[in-house]
This record gives sequence, C-alpha cells and structure tokens, in this order.
Amino acid sequence: MNNELEKIPIFFAVDDSYTHFLAVALQSLIDNSSKEYYYLIKILHTNVSKKNMNMILKYERDNVDIEFVDLNYYIKQVADKLYTRDYYTKTTYFRLFIPNLYPQYDKALYLDSDITILGDVADLYHTEMGTNLVAAAPDDIINFNKVFQDYAEKVVGVADYKKYFNAGVLLMNLDELRKFNFQDKFLYLLETVKFSVAQDQDYLNRLCKGRTTIISKKWNRMPIPSDEIETKDIKLIHYNFACKPWHFENILYNEFFWEYAQKTECYEEIKKIKENYTEEEKFRDRESEQKLRELAQKECDCVGDDREYRRNINSVIEKSKERLAIIEKIKKLEKEGKFDIDAEEDPPTIELTPENIDYLRERRYSKIKNKVANRLGARFLDRLLKNDKLIIKDVKGIENLENLSTGAIITCNHFNPYDCFAIEEVFRASNISDKKKLFKVIREGNYTNFPGLYGFFFRNCNTLPLSSNRRTMIEFVKAVEKILERGDYILIYPEQSLWWNYRKPKPLKNGAFNLAAKNNVPVLPIFITMEDSNIIGEDGFPVQEYIINIEKPIYANHNLSVRENMENMKNKNFEVWKNIYEDFYKIPLEYTTEKKVIKLANEE
Repeated sequence: MNNELEKIPIFFAVDDSYTHFLAVALQSLIDNSSKEYYYLIKILHTNVSKKNMNMILKYERDNVDIEFVDLNYYIKQVADKLYTRDYYTKTTYFRLFIPNLYPQYDKALYLDSDITILGDVADLYHTEMGTNLVAAAPDDIINFNKVFQDYAEKVVGVADYKKYFNAGVLLMNLDELRKFNFQDKFLYLLETVKFSVAQDQDYLNRLCKGRTTIISKKWNRMPIPSDEIETKDIKLIHYNFACKPWHFENILYNEFFWEYAQKTECYEEIKKIKENYTEEEKFRDRESEQKLRELAQKECDCVGDDREYRRNINSVIEKSKERLAIIEKIKKLEKEGKFDIDAEEDPPTIELTPENIDYLRERRYSKIKNKVANRLGARFLDRLLKNDKLIIKDVKGIENLENLSTGAIITCNHFNPYDCFAIEEVFRASNISDKKKLFKVIREGNYTNFPGLYGFFFRNCNTLPLSSNRRTMIEFVKAVEKILERGDYILIYPEQSLWWNYRKPKPLKNGAFNLAAKNNVPVLPIFITMEDSNIIGEDGFPVQEYIINIEKPIYANHNLSVRENMENMKNKNFEVWKNIYEDFYKIPLEYTTEKKVIKLANEE
C-alpha cells in the first residue's frame, strides 16, 4: 500500500449472482481513476463463491486494494427484521451498517453494482458535506411519477419529494452518522415502521431528512429520458430498477455498459445472460413496476394528507407590513448607495464606558454570566434549528475553518438577526470548538440598551461591543489583540449594516481588515447564500434555507504596509463574495445605485 496517497474508501454490496456486473463497475471505476489516490474497495457479502472472488480480485492495482468482507456474522442478528421483495436481497441493507463496521473512516462512498462510471469517483468523494449525514442525488423514478412523489412526502415523510434521494450512489459522512447513532436508530425504526416500496432507501431518507447534501444528477444519471444533463457531462450511470442493459434492448446509455463489459472476462457470460433472458422474465420486470406503483398508492391511501392543509395555512398568513416597509427601504438605500445604513431601527445608543465592560470576562461575575449565557444560547440555537426558524441546508469548506493554525478575523454578510447563530452552529459542529472560542463584534446600542433575552445574549455571549467612547475603544483594541494572539476567532460584519434577506454582497468597510493586518492574522471570508424553503414564517415570508460557504483564508503580504494589506485583503474578500454570489444565483452582481451617486462616492 502506498501510504503517501490519500485513501478513498469505497463500498459495494453484492451476492454471488451480481459479481459479473460488479466486474463491469470496477472496470469503469479503474479506467477513470487517478494515480493521485489510493482506492480502498470493500465488497460486503454473505455468499460470494471463491471462484468469483478470485475473478474480482484480479482488478487490484498498485493504487487499488480490494477486500471481500463476509457479513454473515453481523447480519444474522437482524436478518429476520430485514424485509425484502421482488428482486431485492438483504445485501441492499448492508450499506446501513458501514458507519459502525468501519470506525477508522470519517467518510466513505457506497456504490451499487449496477453502474458504469465515467468520471473519477475521487471527485465525488471530495464533495463538501459539512455536518450533513449523506450526500446523494435526487431519485429520478420518484421525481417523474406522481404516485411516488406522494409516497415520498406522505409515507416516508420528506418535506419535498425533490429532496428524496437515491441511495445507490451515496457519500456517507461516517463520523456524523456515528455521532447521530444512526445504526441504533435504524434498527429501532425497523421494529416500528415497515417501508416496503424502496425499503432501505426509504429508511435512509427518513433518518437523514434535513441533513442531506443534494448533489448533481450527473453523479447518478438513470436511463430515463430527460434533458437535464447532457451526455458529455455524465459522471456515473445507474441502471436502476428494471433498466438493465443485460436484460433489455434499447436501454438509454447501454453503450457505456457494453463498452466496459467488453474489457472484462465476464463479457461472454453477460451476453449469455441477456440472450437467455426470457420474454416471461421481461414481462415480470415490466409488471413489477406497475405493482410497485400500486403498492406505493396503497401506502399513500393508508395515511392522511395534511400537505395541502399546510399550504393553505401558509397562504393565508398575511405578509407583515413592517417587513414590506423594510424591503422598500432597502430598495431606496441601495438606489441611493447608502449601503452602510441599517434598514431597521436600532435601539437608542447609550455610551459604553470602560468601567462598564469586561471584554475578556476576567472578573468573577463576568465569567459566571458568560457561562450561563453561552449555555442558554446553545439551547436557544437548538430550538431555532428544531423549529425550522433557522435552516442550514449545507456547509461548504468547513476544513478552511478547521485548518486555521492561528487566530483569525471571520467576515460574513449580514442579512438576519439570526445569521450569527448560523456561524455559531458551524463553529460548534467543527472539530475545533473545544479548543477555540468564537467572539462576535456587535454595535454599542445592542450591548448597552437591548432589552430581554437578546440583550442578555448581547452582553454576555462572547461579544465585543464597539463604543463611541475613545477610552473604551482602546480597551476594545487591546482585547482584540489578546484574543487573536491566543488563537481564537472574531466574527465581524464588514458591511456594517443589516439588510433583511438581502442576497447581494455589499461594499465593505475597513475595520475588520485593519484589525487583521495590524495583528498579522488571516481573514476567513464566509458568504451565506439562501433560497426559499417551503415553510412560511410568522411574518408571511418563506423561511430561508442557508448554504454557508467558507472560503480559503486571506493572508497579509509581509512586503506591504498595514494600510496596503488592509485594502488588499478587503478587495480580495469582496471578490470572493462576489464570485460565490454570481456562481450560486447565476446572475452578475449589479446594484440599482444611480450612476451619479457612484461617481460622487468615487470622488470622495
């Protein structure tokens, strides 16, 4: 084994009758692999013959290791609970045991054997998942059939059938699945709920809903006519359900299967399988699809349907007049180029003097309140997430946070009072939250004059309030220096203003970048993109689903002055945000600001 190469764990699950098709999948995997990685292939089984094992083991290469793993000892404990139908076997459940079977791996790929791979699976393996449990593509069979759509939402319980994923190509976050206690929850669900349509896939969708990264269908393209993905862009073809090129003629993309099948020693045997596949067997396959639809319909008929009720309830919630007024004010501010003015009224500012602030929480009473506030804040955040008032759909680039070796200034766009909780959730989900602290720079009035629970959080949850008092700001700067020197992080909103659900990045102020340059620490740019969820909030607007994009840190150039570094880091930060915005929303970044206003601003 080449220990210098990054290892890519890949799991298959087969029985003896499927090893010929596994050979084709492996041939295509190896032909499209890279010498830069070491592919650790584990084949889970209970009954593969020695002859077929030896045939598959011939696919080992210098950077491809293959191991057969007999699960008889493991499965017999739950075999009586594993329901199967039609052509399914109990091997379909094997993927659900991978997290506990392989505690040495943090993540792994699971692939069905009825696939042909046209790209390097290492690219799929490197998909950013954040703290989500799995990454997978939507299931085309579900998405193109109304009965299955209803089944996914009414019976399985996913919020939107478009998020029901196919489990034949699965990137598994094994570390998070173990933390989630996935296997025990699956075995409990087996005892209480029987999913009979897609079986293990249904259980996966039920257990992982809300914590799934949806990937492009180019990594799980099924042979169903569609113009969503061009053939040249396909990375993996999944001959799902009865769409088997070794059974039927004219299966879409069958040419790719036969291209790789010809390279295997199983080619003649696979041709015989096709030649000997009887009309009766073909009829049975076609009939099984109809039976599956009927089964899904029966399942749907046995449960109530409150989806339309929820939509009706959502539709009658009148949009908040206050929110509508804020939206109009944001439009006006953008047109006038006043990007640093808040669209919502802040509490009146009371001057914060040095004797009324303990930035580093060094006093005994400050420490106690800080501890209590952080504990209450964590509970408050959990409730926001549980009640869908804060929805984090995906986190990309968390390794850029985890790999920081020094203190850092974290920048983020500011569009919601809860967006700091989104950053807090990312921080506590990282592997550094027990070693580092996250501080948040806040406005003076939020610290001195904000009422209630929020005010308590503002004053005590690792916050660094700004001040209109010069002496207090001297203490602020000293505290920042100490925090960064000991390797902790400070969150600053460099746009300065909060514009509700404003999706564009706004022009940036100097403060965050000046502090980074003076203290010789990197800036870690975070930009949160968003899209409407199907949940309507109390204000009558859709709750937003956040995608948190954590980009690579921006470092100072030691050959530049503090001022030059400040400008350089600020410009790079804005460019990063701009690129994320344009890439996600597929539109150029343009403001409605009148040209006359822009010209005057440039002259200043």
